[in-house]
Amino acid sequence: MERTVASAVQAARCRSFRELHQSGCFVIPNPWDLGSATSLVRMGFQALASTSAGFAWSIGHRDHDLRLDEKLGHLRTLCEGVDVPVNADFEDGFAVEPAGVAANVASAIATGIAGLSIEDSTHDSSAPLFDLGLAVERIRAAREAIDRTGAGVLLTGRSEGFLVGRPDLAETIRRLTAYAEAGADCLYAPGLRAASDIKALVDALAPRPVNVLVVNPALTVEQLAAMGVRRISVGGGLARVAWTAFLQAAREIAERGTFADMGRAAPFLDINGSFEPR
Repeated sequence: MERTVASAVQAARCRSFRELHQSGCFVIPNPWDLGSATSLVRMGFQALASTSAGFAWSIGHRDHDLRLDEKLGHLRTLCEGVDVPVNADFEDGFAVEPAGVAANVASAIATGIAGLSIEDSTHDSSAPLFDLGLAVERIRAAREAIDRTGAGVLLTGRSEGFLVGRPDLAETIRRLTAYAEAGADCLYAPGLRAASDIKALVDALAPRPVNVLVVNPALTVEQLAAMGVRRISVGGGLARVAWTAFLQAAREIAERGTFADMGRAAPFLDINGSFEPR
């Protein structure tokens, strides 16, 4: 496979991203387009992560219906449009076999990302998770593709059991431990709601950094940090908030012919002023 050489800018962002994972706890929000990305950077967030669902909705598709070229174009737009590290929600690597995952990871790295995640979901309801052996080989292939670049891109291994109807904490820990041994730098089990499960996962995987997806809005950054969580993401949550407001206002117009929800919008100047002039 052809070696991809990282730029100095990308290498610096990779170093910064890795430093964020060394200690403490940080929030990595998930923009769905360049406008939301630049707004989040201006709020002071130190890194961003893409959201497969949020981006898919923004171009008129369902989650998991994106083509690889669409994903790569989106990642390139984010990386070129902001000056902070970007982590890619790279879904299942857009391939089943490890060789395909490796090739696609190399393409993702070429967009300028500082990190990416590979999940073990098959999107087949009859067998929703890859067999552990294959899942491990897929992580190992991603690790080798990353190492060939020399950029230091951070690899997150994801186990999707709690999202696909297989909420087995022990099995999730077993899988994530295997992914760490195969080369994952950060570990992630989206779908955990209970604080006790999150704490058990973090303790079992320590000292490796763990990402937690916010699915229980009652938990705070302070509480998650106290559990030992290193990274907090919101997935498609911010996009859902935006779509909720849009759908509510649009349905009011379509169904009742009234515009009350538009009266609750933020002032034009507030939104327009959140972007830098050209």
